Amino acid sequence: MKIADGFVLKTIADSYVVVPVGENLVDFSAMITINETGAFIWQQLEKNTDIDSVVEAMCSEFDIDPETARADCMEFVKILEDNKVVEK
Repeated sequence: MKIADGFVLKTIADSYVVVPVGENLVDFSAMITINETGAFIWQQLEKNTDIDSVVEAMCSEFDIDPETARADCMEFVKILEDNKVVEK
């Protein structure tokens, strides 16, 4: 899974925002504001990695159990999929 071309993560003040760039500006109706965990998952997905690797990284970074990490990751990925921001 990877981030679709035409989207970048920006830090604005103390917030993280997914911003469309290039041709995506026309089709994308809004920016997505995400929290620190979402930004971490985004950065993992920029590496074109699989969900299992993201979950493992989350457990290490945030000291949480794999079930919680997977649930959080899948919820965030669903939002990205719904907005066509990730590709499988």
